[in-house]
Amino acid sequence: MSESWDHTFDVVVAGTGVAALSAAVTAADAGLTVLMLESTDRWGGSSAMSGGGLWLPNNPLMRRDGVGDSREEALAYLDATVGDAGPATSVKRKEAFVDGVDGFITLAERLGVRFARAADYPDYYPERPGGKIGRAVEVEPFDVKRIGTWWETSRGQDGVPAPVKTDDFWLLSRAWSTPSGFTRGARVVFRVLGSLARGRNAVGMGAAVTASLLDVALRLGVTVWLSSPVTEILFEDGRVAGVRTTRADQAVTVKAGRGVVLGGGGFDHNTAWREKYQGVDGAASSGSRGNVGSAIEVGQRAGGALDLMDDAWWGGSIPGATSTASAMFLVSERSMPFSMIVDARGQRFANESESYVDLGHHMLEHFENTPGTCWMITDVRHTHRYLRSYAMDPKATRAMRDAGIMVSAPTIPDLAVRLGIDAARLAATVERFNGFARSGVDADFARGNSAYDRYYGDPLVRPNPNLGTLEKGPFTALQVVPGDLGTKGGVLTDAAARVLREDGTVIEGLYAAGNNSASVMGRTYPGPGSTLGPAAVFGYLAARHLAGEA
Repeated sequence: MSESWDHTFDVVVAGTGVAALSAAVTAADAGLTVLMLESTDRWGGSSAMSGGGLWLPNNPLMRRDGVGDSREEALAYLDATVGDAGPATSVKRKEAFVDGVDGFITLAERLGVRFARAADYPDYYPERPGGKIGRAVEVEPFDVKRIGTWWETSRGQDGVPAPVKTDDFWLLSRAWSTPSGFTRGARVVFRVLGSLARGRNAVGMGAAVTASLLDVALRLGVTVWLSSPVTEILFEDGRVAGVRTTRADQAVTVKAGRGVVLGGGGFDHNTAWREKYQGVDGAASSGSRGNVGSAIEVGQRAGGALDLMDDAWWGGSIPGATSTASAMFLVSERSMPFSMIVDARGQRFANESESYVDLGHHMLEHFENTPGTCWMITDVRHTHRYLRSYAMDPKATRAMRDAGIMVSAPTIPDLAVRLGIDAARLAATVERFNGFARSGVDADFARGNSAYDRYYGDPLVRPNPNLGTLEKGPFTALQVVPGDLGTKGGVLTDAAARVLREDGTVIEGLYAAGNNSASVMGRTYPGPGSTLGPAAVFGYLAARHLAGEA
């Protein structure tokens, strides 16, 4: 078709999360003109709300620190964890991811992005072949005053808008129960005070990585339009030529001389799609509410094949207490001692401390045969010793109690009655669990056996840092449902992030990275930052390819 173009750029990028920002920065650094189109009135997507870690095996920071890793070990680990989950997890795509890590880090650092290693954070299956500790990286706390008024429209304000790092959280959760936790808490306080004293407005985690990349993008001349969803991919002579978008309620066509990159997020809050592909409504998703699958839809209409649409970055979540409240994704709290998760019958069914995607899968599988409500039960020591993200806001706590999501009772039998669980069965489960806690061996689900489990444990609780008896009241139960950090299915891409048709042929000029593309991580979650790491690398690879630098 022949279009009369309203605007012309070399590259058009859909979205403003890490995948989109990585593509935009890489293309702009290559001398190309770039337009980023954000469908909502706020930029950054789920990336800005996230923990901000990027799982990047065999990265330059590890080599600088003298930490051993290699291409071979990284690929062996991906083979042992991801395996073959279909074309999105092909050997070539795994190799492209591992081989692209150096290029992305080197480019970003040259342009001023400051990275740090999460040196103590293990892979999620560190005992498997090629498993390591310390492969994740994050961006150092970033002063958002550098991006001016753009911070006012960042989704990072929905995350943790303070100079807190991913590698702080494992110790902050026990800030008043262990010396190492107290020391880290003090360090964070001094970091906050130091930032304020210097007149900075420093943020960390997902807000830092997105703001840092946006700062680079703006300096390189990238144009960003908010409230401008891509509604159609436009073709000329069988090749992608541009997009149709909406701006100020007007249809606008934009020519993309080199190509279009889809980096617009998943379909976390598209209820119809969640029910169609996954059998859930998505209400417990912690992803950006702007993720409704629009980028996936335009990619599919352009001829792109879809893959992994039935899967997500699952995990246990506490449901929102009101229609407007977001679900709260559980990470450290379920690994801390003096807690366990039971089903509607009052029985355990999984290792509470395992990786969140595994717990999510186990919950979904368990619910098929045992419908009902799951509960995380804690005794008073869990309440007093550990920082719990779900209990930091008194208003939210009251709302959870009013909604029946948080329930307390002086004894286990009383709690069973309040939860509608058979009291004798719950008491038997607690008695068995307490025996495991005293011996240090979870004979049912091996909780505490993995270095990943122990990362969020309490080293002062012995003999197992993840197991503590449930015997001191009052006891509290939190409703736990299958939630997620976003969906992981979307358009299928090759090793250069080019979108593929059902027959495996390439749609020339169309690329995708991030959660609107089928994940190279397949149906698992190899390590901390397994969403953002591949998003950044494949965004980088897409831009390298369309710039002719691959």
